Amino acid sequence: MAILFDVHPQNPQIRLLKQAAQMINDGGLIAVPTDSSYAILARLDDKDAAAHLRRIRGLDERHHLTLLCRDLAEIGHFAKVDNQQYRLLKAATPGPWTFILEATKDVPRRVSHPSRKTIGIRVPDHPITLALIEAVGSPLLSTTFIPKDETEPLNDPEEIMAHYGHELAGVIDSGSCPGTPTTVIDLSSGIPEVVRTGAGNPASLGL
Repeated sequence: MAILFDVHPQNPQIRLLKQAAQMINDGGLIAVPTDSSYAILARLDDKDAAAHLRRIRGLDERHHLTLLCRDLAEIGHFAKVDNQQYRLLKAATPGPWTFILEATKDVPRRVSHPSRKTIGIRVPDHPITLALIEAVGSPLLSTTFIPKDETEPLNDPEEIMAHYGHELAGVIDSGSCPGTPTTVIDLSSGIPEVVRTGAGNPASLGL
């Protein structure tokens, strides 16, 4: 059964986040609030954890998973970014945006899109999410916590515990988060394409 971590929303207890980080490093999945909605997080290089994450969401290999990075510099290790793309990323991050970019060789092939070789990338604007990435020491594989065959993300940690406690290693409770998925922008073709409109307003980026 998952452990419920009661974490302060602005000043997260590092001791608790280190416990959650160890669960991720041990192959577990953690449900975490972000600046958009709850997400499920896993270690990037853990094949079984990635497969488990897809099973919970009911996703096939063609669905883009997302890497949560600490900053723009870290994005450059995992995605190929040209000058124009960099300017857009700089204007949007951190924040509730996911960008589809061409993956570098540092991204395991099993988590990138099988034919396009692309990956979702984002830098969240949430102290707990960022602190957890820091505690793990590397970007985390993630997906919005939308139940299988549903369209709205979960936003209640108690509900997540009740329905998915047997599937997860832990759930972080720091109060509610906005409950709206990120806005997804595909940059892989050279021309920005808004794939999903969510918490981020495309007009603020001139799109």
